[in-house]
Amino acid sequence: MTTDTLVKPSFKKAGSDDFYKDLYKEVQIKVLTNKRIQNQIIFKSIFFIALYFLFYSCILVYGNSLPLLLLFYVLTGITMILVFLNAFHDAAHGAIFPRRSQNEALTWVLELFGSNSYIWKKRHLVLHHPYPNMQHWDIDVKQSDIVRIFPQSKWYHFHRYQHYYMWFLYFLYTLNWLLVRDFKDFFGVKDNYLKRIVKIPKIEYVKLFTAKILNLVIMLGIPMLVLQQPWYHVLAAFLLMHFMASAFGVTALLSTHADEHAEFPEPPADGQIDMTWAMYQIRETKDFSTESRIANVLFGGFNHHVAHHLFPTVAHTYYPSITPIIRKYAEKYNLEYRSYPLHEAIYSHFMLLKKNGSSENLFLTGEL
Repeated sequence: MTTDTLVKPSFKKAGSDDFYKDLYKEVQIKVLTNKRIQNQIIFKSIFFIALYFLFYSCILVYGNSLPLLLLFYVLTGITMILVFLNAFHDAAHGAIFPRRSQNEALTWVLELFGSNSYIWKKRHLVLHHPYPNMQHWDIDVKQSDIVRIFPQSKWYHFHRYQHYYMWFLYFLYTLNWLLVRDFKDFFGVKDNYLKRIVKIPKIEYVKLFTAKILNLVIMLGIPMLVLQQPWYHVLAAFLLMHFMASAFGVTALLSTHADEHAEFPEPPADGQIDMTWAMYQIRETKDFSTESRIANVLFGGFNHHVAHHLFPTVAHTYYPSITPIIRKYAEKYNLEYRSYPLHEAIYSHFMLLKKNGSSENLFLTGEL
């Protein structure tokens, strides 16, 4: 099958006995009526955004001390990921404020970080969320030819070492996003999932370059001008910030879809998926460390990822209350719900890289 002949997938219509109807009703009655939980995400969003600006201000105020310069750059980077996971991501799903315009305004924080919120939302909401792990559609799972996540992707000799080298490259995740990935989305022609489904408005090109320049001015230019530090100290702190931010962010992103037991189905030739949308979301998504209060605070509901995929427009502060209900229905209907401690989820990703790095790959993929 070539990408030129792809038919947009559609899911099997849910019957009267579909588990999701009862699950949705129970969640609505028992969980979503608690507006106090909704207020928690508004507080978290404002708090982490304020913390980001506080730590950045500390760079300019205390950055003449090299240890403090490095410390506050790292804290700024970590807080950037906290804002992304806890505020931006929910706002992109329209899950924080009652008005769409309010959520839309908050998503502009991604431009502050040097990226493009328009293209991220197209990637995430149009390609990833409907079709997680599906080859030729899920752009969030297929990152580049450097790593072979999809078992049927082209194999290169260097892939046999990917379970080693990717752990070093993951430290470059946010730098790659800032300097490479966005440009590939806007200008790339090879296997560009986005160009199949969207025509990027011209204004977004202007916003893309403006955001990149603004971010570099804020994070590098201003500290170099204000501080009595050699330029290379500021550059080193900037790079360290991205290394640590990447390590923290990738921890959440790796642990939700791409593990050794994951299935990466090819889209059916006729586009008809013999499975309901809700069944598919449960099969292709997994949770990690759902009982951890620290994980619940830090990861913005990514650790309750099944709840997120089943209730994408619901604030992540509700997910710890929703996940036990999902478990109950999974047991009742014999569904493929999976949840692991974080360290096991990361190890399982390592095993996936090792299996898919082999030229004689025996990894079994699901056919829908």
